[in-house]
Amino acid sequence: MHGLAASLDEARAIAAAVDARPPGARVAICPPATLIQRLAEQLAGSSVAVGGQDCRPEPDGAFTGCVSAEMLVDAGASLVILGHSERRGYYGETSQEVAAKVGAALRAGLEPIVCVGETAAEHDAGQALEVVLRQVAGSLPDAVGEAAYCLAYEPVWAIGSGRTPTCAEIEDMHSAIRAALSARWGPAGFAPPILYGGSVKGENAAEILGLAEVGGALVGGASLTAAQFLPIVRAA
Repeated sequence: MHGLAASLDEARAIAAAVDARPPGARVAICPPATLIQRLAEQLAGSSVAVGGQDCRPEPDGAFTGCVSAEMLVDAGASLVILGHSERRGYYGETSQEVAAKVGAALRAGLEPIVCVGETAAEHDAGQALEVVLRQVAGSLPDAVGEAAYCLAYEPVWAIGSGRTPTCAEIEDMHSAIRAALSARWGPAGFAPPILYGGSVKGENAAEILGLAEVGGALVGGASLTAAQFLPIVRAA
């Protein structure tokens, strides 16, 4: 829940820098719903994609205040973040509900970015792997196997805390997620990038992005300004 009209200046600066010096990675910005259409219009022709932060499973209906996948597409989005830890934590979203939203995204032609991750209590209890793999299994419908999508591992205890898992912890988790995807979908399970999210910043981006099975970053607070976000882009 960050961003007013003035924030579009930062997004334009990011897009201009990315287009002037294309990185070795795709770049997307997922603003609040109020800015999606304006951002999509202003970034038209840029290589920077625009996404949403959530959607309802239904295409329409009596769901006051909600946004459907079709509405996101209509506004100019091509991706959508689903199952973010804040949605799971604050609103009690289950993996079953996330899977329904993933199905909606595929129905509308959006590329879903599906988030999984453990809380501090689960991490400290040694349950991280169990929790994350259970979320991976429950949050991905069968239909996603041949589709374009991303997984994002975001340890909840690292988001905005300044704490970051060790490189070994990140590699172990990403490798376990990849093994689960390949076991379920065979060769297709090696296609989706597995992003890391959790206190990613310019200072640690290169190290994290260089780890095995880390295929990108889901960036939170450091994405709010061009000055903070572009060093992460360059690290990719």
